[in-house]
Amino acid sequence: MAQNSFAERLAQAMAEKNLKQADLVHAAEQRGEKLGKSQVSQYVSGKVVPRANVMRLLADLLSVDDSWLATGEGARAAARPETAFQPAPIPTTKRSAPMREFKKSSKLENVLYDVRGPVADEAARMEDEGLRILKLNIGNPAPFGFRTPDEVVHDMRQQLPDCEGYSDSRGLFSARKAIMQYAQLKHLPNVSMDGIYTGNGVSELIQLCMNALLDTGDEILIPSPDYPLWTACATLAGGTPVHYLCDEQAEWNPDLADMESKITSNTKAIVIINPNNPTGAVYPREVLEQIVEIARRHQLMIFSDEIYDRLCMDGHEHVSIAALAPDLPCVTFSGLSKSHMVAGYRIGWMVLSGNRRCMRDFVYGINMLSNMRLCSNVPAQSVVQTALGGYQSVERYVEPGGRVYEQRNFVYEALNAIDGITAVKPKAAFYIFPKIDVKKFNITDDEQFALDLLHEKRILITRGGGFNWPEPDHFRIVYLPRMEVLREAMGDLADFFAHYRQD
Repeated sequence: MAQNSFAERLAQAMAEKNLKQADLVHAAEQRGEKLGKSQVSQYVSGKVVPRANVMRLLADLLSVDDSWLATGEGARAAARPETAFQPAPIPTTKRSAPMREFKKSSKLENVLYDVRGPVADEAARMEDEGLRILKLNIGNPAPFGFRTPDEVVHDMRQQLPDCEGYSDSRGLFSARKAIMQYAQLKHLPNVSMDGIYTGNGVSELIQLCMNALLDTGDEILIPSPDYPLWTACATLAGGTPVHYLCDEQAEWNPDLADMESKITSNTKAIVIINPNNPTGAVYPREVLEQIVEIARRHQLMIFSDEIYDRLCMDGHEHVSIAALAPDLPCVTFSGLSKSHMVAGYRIGWMVLSGNRRCMRDFVYGINMLSNMRLCSNVPAQSVVQTALGGYQSVERYVEPGGRVYEQRNFVYEALNAIDGITAVKPKAAFYIFPKIDVKKFNITDDEQFALDLLHEKRILITRGGGFNWPEPDHFRIVYLPRMEVLREAMGDLADFFAHYRQD
C-alpha cells in the first residue's frame, strides 16, 4: 500500500466533510481518544500510515469505511451519522453570535519536530498515570547528573545585577569578543565583531537565518538524517528542504555525489551538521574540502551547525568548514548548551565569515530580525567569556575513563551484540543511530516500533523518521544516563528484540 495513496484518500475524505487537521484532533478528544497534532500532520503529509486502531478511528470520524481508507478497496460506504464527527455546540445567547474558531496557521501544516512528537506525547500521558519512563530521546545533560562548571554559575550570580536591561541586539561586547577570539582559534577567515550574533540557543538563530534567506520556492540542502529543526525552520520560512543522504557505510559522511545531484537553479545553500546529530559523525578535512568545492561551483552559502565541536573523542579533530572557504559566504553556529552542560541557559551564537560582501542584503535581514527580538538572554551571555576562556571540564568527560566516553563505548558494544541491530561508533556528541534489520523484525512503521518499545519497556527513543531518514530502519539513543541505568536499558532492549515482530 503506497503511503501517498492513503494520504490522498484521507485528504479527500477530510475535504468532503470540510474538516481540517485540528478538527480531527478535537473530534478524537470529544470521543475520549488521543490523536496528536503532529501525528495527524504526518498522516496528511503521507509520511506515516496509521496503525489499525487509529485507522478505524479516522474512518469513524470521517464517516467512511476503514478498509477503503486503508487500502482503497471496497465501497466507501454511506455516511454514518451515529459516529460522524459533529462539532460541539457553542453556547449562545439571543444577544450574541457564536465566537469564531481560531485555528493554527497553514504555514505549520508540514512542520514536524518528532523529537518531541507523538511518541513523546504518549510517554507524557504514561507519566501522568504514574509510570516511570526512561527518556533516551533528548540530549539534555542536566537530568542525568551532568553539572555546570562552578565558575560559570559563580560568574552569572556575580553579574546578575548588571544584566537587568537589554543588551545590544547582537549581544554583549564581552561575549562577542570571546566568541570572535574562539572563531579565530578555529581559523575562521574575515571575522569581525559586527558579524557575531548571540541567540537563545542555536535553535533561535537557525530560525532567524532561514527567515532572512529563504523565499517561497527557494531550496536548501539539508542532510538526512538531520537535526529536524533545520527542516522545520526552512519549511516554516517558505523554503523547500531538499535532503541529501549521509552514507552509513562511509561512517555517516555525506554522500557528495547525492548532494551535488540535488542542486538546482533554486538552491541557495548547503547545511552541514558537524559533529553530527543524530549519528555522532565527525567529518574529515578532505570531505569538508569537497563540500566547499561543490558550494564554490554552484555559488552556494554554507551553514554549519557545530554545537558539538568540543565533544570529539578518540583523537578526532574537528575542522570548521568555514576555515576552508575564505571566498564563500559562511555562517557557523555553536554555543555552550552541550559543552558546558547549560542547555537551560539558552546561549548560542553564530559567526558570519568568508565572503561577507555577497551577503550584505542577507545581513540586512539578519539585523532586522535580530533587532525585532531585541536581544538574547543577557545573564546567559554574561558567562560566555568565562566559559570559553576558562577550564574546559568537558574534556574530562570525553577522554578515556571519562563518563561520556565510557558510556558511548558501552552502548555501542551492547547494541551491536543484539541480533538484528548494528551501529556505527560515534566519534562525538551524545548520540548513536543504530540500524534495525527490518526483515527480521517485520518493521514497516518506525513510529509503531517506538510506541511498542515504550509500552513494553517504558523506554523512550526517537525513531529514525524523526530525523528525516527515509526508511523505517533506524532509531536514535541518547547515551547520557549513568552506566547502571544504561546497563538496565540495554538489557531491556535486548530482551525486547529477542521476541519482537511488528504486526
